[in-house]
Amino acid sequence: MAGSVGNLIEWYEFGVYGFFATVIAANFFTPEGGSALEGLVKTYASFGLAFFFRPIGAAVFGRAGDRIGRRPTLILVLLLMTGATTLIGLLPTYDTVGAAAPWLLTLVRILQGLSAGGEFGGAVSIMTEFAPPGRRGLYGAWQSFTVALGLLAGAGTAAVLATVLSEEALNDWGWRLPFLLALPIGLVALWLRLRLEETPSFRATNAASTPAGPVASRREVARAVVLGAGRIMGWAAAGYTFLVVMPSYLQATLDATFQQALIATVVANAGFAAAILPAGLLSDRIGRRPVMLTGAALVTVLAFPLLDLLQDPGSPALARGVAVFVAGAVVGLMAGPGPAMLAEMFPTRVRYTGLGLAYALSNAVFSGCAGLIITEAIKRTGEADIPAYYVAATGALSLIALATLRGDAHRGALREEERPTPRDETEEETPCA
Repeated sequence: MAGSVGNLIEWYEFGVYGFFATVIAANFFTPEGGSALEGLVKTYASFGLAFFFRPIGAAVFGRAGDRIGRRPTLILVLLLMTGATTLIGLLPTYDTVGAAAPWLLTLVRILQGLSAGGEFGGAVSIMTEFAPPGRRGLYGAWQSFTVALGLLAGAGTAAVLATVLSEEALNDWGWRLPFLLALPIGLVALWLRLRLEETPSFRATNAASTPAGPVASRREVARAVVLGAGRIMGWAAAGYTFLVVMPSYLQATLDATFQQALIATVVANAGFAAAILPAGLLSDRIGRRPVMLTGAALVTVLAFPLLDLLQDPGSPALARGVAVFVAGAVVGLMAGPGPAMLAEMFPTRVRYTGLGLAYALSNAVFSGCAGLIITEAIKRTGEADIPAYYVAATGALSLIALATLRGDAHRGALREEERPTPRDETEEETPCA
């Protein structure tokens, strides 16, 4: 819980931002007489910009976490994340301060991007380094599970507010409430992290006067980071397309109401949550490779049929519900084993930095830009199938990268100081002493 609670806050906020994208666009990016779709594009541009600061945060906080420890670094990251999220709920809008409003919002989003970049690597390092033998997949899956919990919490909060508040009140001040709720959640998270101990792997490695084996070069780490990012790009793209961008897509393109879009997103996230822990557990038994390859293949094959079903006005409500549930579940097949797979690619001395950078880079390119790419492409082409093209293409590329995974990489101990290798299927894994 201490390891994954920060991730819950991060994805709660990113979910709320995505779910309220049309409201935020109206308040911060759409001056009087401006186009609603143009405002939405600018909102997603700010959204995507924050993602490009994630790799910077992953590098800065990752280096700190690999040098001074996972625990103190994660506490600092949590404080920054909670403060930035709460601040969004206090920002003045375009009507109040004019053109300064979108810049203020973007600055706060940058702070969130930095903190989010430092969160994943430390949290996954904590959970996988504490995991008992044969349970890294399940323990690491909790990080992805809190993604689902955060998105569900954000969607649930948005749905409640959309139900109890009038549209005028929601657009005026109601949208601020979900961001302000991050403060009490963050205080609980801080209490949990202050009780956290440092991991045995870090203590053992930090206490050693000399490395236990050949130290990885920067080039080797960089190659492993790029491969790791490629392996999870399908997860990143499909996850954000199906779980976050969906509400705005349904409203802007298929004329769904705000409530209908949120219900669809809740169902998709429920499918996502339902698949994550079983997928992580299954990967401990049969390996990360077959589980993640299955998820990437299903995402690639099902992208167009699922979207066609949503677009068909004659589709029964139950069929649409099953479609979005399945969309979330196939993403969960990749997200469950994904954290453990990344942790197993890097030795202890660079694990926080390496897996954090791989995750941050993949999310910066394929998650943070998903809303911007999809919305702008639809605006320019009028093609409603753009989300399916995007998901299918990234899923196919992810399949190629995942094919390099070793089938038995889940059985050994986490690496201590042996070199990370981008060709896992050709190198013999050396267990730690």
